[in-house]
Amino acid sequence: MNIDFNKNKDGLVPAIIQDAITKNVLMLGYMNQEAFNKTKETGLVTFFSRTKQRLWTKGEESGNVLNLIDMKLDCDNDTLLISVNPKGPTCHKGSDTCWNLENKESFGFISKLENTITSRIENADTKKSYVASLFAKGINKVAQKVGEEAVEVVIEAKDNNDDLFLEESADLLFHYLMLLQAKGFKLNDVVDVLKSRQK
Repeated sequence: MNIDFNKNKDGLVPAIIQDAITKNVLMLGYMNQEAFNKTKETGLVTFFSRTKQRLWTKGEESGNVLNLIDMKLDCDNDTLLISVNPKGPTCHKGSDTCWNLENKESFGFISKLENTITSRIENADTKKSYVASLFAKGINKVAQKVGEEAVEVVIEAKDNNDDLFLEESADLLFHYLMLLQAKGFKLNDVVDVLKSRQK
């Protein structure tokens, strides 16, 4: 890795710290050659502290270390993207990230869809919202709808119409997300179960 530490007069390059699993950005620090070398040697992310004017291993006092997973260099050879497995909160103020954001796994559009479902449930207008009207009928109706959609997915899987198969798959996923919320859960809870099964 050919890092250009001489690009800036202070010999430092920005190091963007990203959770290897959630892909959330946790913090920004700075590294010189010595900090980079120590990070590689120890497997614990180490910075050059501009305040303390010395090497500083994240968590050296709090125990909230950043375990190194991977390092990548940008196209200009002057910025590092460091993937980590954080132990505890990253910010010195006690939050998961230095932007006071929760470091939880996000599923992009699926997470946005979950939030939409939540919003429709909380602001129930059964005349305008399909979600609200189905929820108003109770969990048995929501569960029944998931069953119906699952059967339709199986039927379309045996056919040759890929468009219909994908349409029914989308319906199944949508109603399954609704059922999860009817039971008080989100997709993250299911993912946690799957993770626990890994050996």
